[in-house]
Amino acid sequence: MYGTRLDVGGSRQLGPLDSRLEVSRVSAFVMPRGIVTVRSDHDFDMDPVVERWDDDPELLKLGPGALLHGLLDVVVDGHFETVQLMDDAIEALEDGLFDDHAVTREIQQRTYRVRKELVEMRRVILPMREVVNAVQRHRSEGNGHRSELDGWYSDLYDHVLRVTEWTESLRDMVTTVFETNLSLQDARLNTVMKKLTGWVAIIAVPTAVTGWFGQNIPYPGFASHSGLYASAIMIVVMAGTLYVMFKRRGWL
Repeated sequence: MYGTRLDVGGSRQLGPLDSRLEVSRVSAFVMPRGIVTVRSDHDFDMDPVVERWDDDPELLKLGPGALLHGLLDVVVDGHFETVQLMDDAIEALEDGLFDDHAVTREIQQRTYRVRKELVEMRRVILPMREVVNAVQRHRSEGNGHRSELDGWYSDLYDHVLRVTEWTESLRDMVTTVFETNLSLQDARLNTVMKKLTGWVAIIAVPTAVTGWFGQNIPYPGFASHSGLYASAIMIVVMAGTLYVMFKRRGWL
């Protein structure tokens, strides 16, 4: 089984795309009068497990099964805490999607990182169902009768199912955030293109008018002040009309 922790405090130097999920492996050997735990590193802290055992000394009278339950319960609680932090991270992503001052590249990097962490988390959480189920099955086959620990293990199995379903729903949410971000980018691009098109049309008016009056041929008002006034009035009226039309339609 694996314990998990999400490094949200930045205790490690990580890149914007590096996973913050810390996974530590712990194995347990159940013996007739106790259990032996083996850890590949010191990242998994046994102090919460010992505290869990000390909090309910009456339960420990039921034997090694109670010790194993305390260990599994702490591991599953760690999964819950990690998934809760990931849920908060996805909510922050959703808030940033509609922030006009947010940097699109930063949101994309954060979305990719959370998605990567959820995939790693899923690989850790899914096997826990089989671990708890195997312990329950072994206990029922070995005892042949119900004990007080059966209810505790059933509750533990429900917690494992809940954290598994929560992880699956977060994967769907982060996928939705990713797709929504792409849709919003397309919408913003369309808005920018509309504004650029509107301003290009407005700028084309004085260009067309001055180009027409700049031809080296006689025209009404040629070589007189009236031609200058006429061209200026045409530019202001036509450009102003286009500006008002585009403004009403939300293009500017």
